[in-house]
Amino acid sequence: MTTRRTFELEIQELKDEIIVLGSMVEQAMLDSVEALKKRDIEWSQKIVVADSEINKKRFELENRVMVLIATQQPMARDLRVIASILEVISELERMGDYAKGIGVINIRMADQPLLKPLIDIPLMAAKGNSMLHRAVAAFVNEDIETARQIPMEDDYVDQLYIQVYRELMTYVIADPRSIERANWLLWAAHNLERFADRVTNICERTVFVVTGQYRETDGGQA
Repeated sequence: MTTRRTFELEIQELKDEIIVLGSMVEQAMLDSVEALKKRDIEWSQKIVVADSEINKKRFELENRVMVLIATQQPMARDLRVIASILEVISELERMGDYAKGIGVINIRMADQPLLKPLIDIPLMAAKGNSMLHRAVAAFVNEDIETARQIPMEDDYVDQLYIQVYRELMTYVIADPRSIERANWLLWAAHNLERFADRVTNICERTVFVVTGQYRETDGGQA
């Protein structure tokens, strides 16, 4: 097998593993929001512990990339792909941290009840996960059109975040003693808003791989 063919196969294997890592992050966020909704502290504790598996996966993939760079001879476009793979891996690990953060919020709330039933926060999670799933697929398939479309959906998540903020403030104004419970939910929503922002970063990397040009979208976060 030629060196070039070996390189291409290893890149494809890395992309396959990115799909696995993305799925782990999706499940973590889905579980963390559901655990918060149900105030299931034991579930949240398991989510927090399981975050170490996402971290482990990240470092395993980074090590494989380092070996690939050391043993192969990547050309100009290859370097764009490799750099972008490293960036996407990092983004996914950080998104896993947001899921873990919501688990930590649920744990720290202890026996305090939710200030209000969760409606918009689960919607934010569902949209963020949908965006992530499609963004990872677009990256793996170098689907530039999809990668350019997904960031437009970030506005929906931002609007939900604003809606959560305004609604929580009405509770605080009505009863200042509710400020702590309002803050817990606001931080959960904040994590979800940042989660969606990082999806746009993955989309930007897809565009970079295909075109060689990096252009930050409105929803992107450095």
